[in-house]
Amino acid sequence: MNTVLLFGFPGGMELAIIVFVVLLLFGGKKIPELMHGIGKGIREFNTAKSQVEGELKRGINEIQEVNK
Repeated sequence: MNTVLLFGFPGGMELAIIVFVVLLLFGGKKIPELMHGIGKGIREFNTAKSQVEGELKRGINEIQEVNK
């Protein structure tokens, strides 16, 4: 069993097995809904991350202004 992983990603056969298992678990009709939900979750996460970054930058700028 000689498996070479590039950056920890599964090879062709492993990827095919993963896709097959996902199809069995969710069915062909549910996969678009699943992908839509995952995409929405990623967008919400990125929005929240941007808001936190903005708040941190504003806080740092306020501290720097007070210390001048």
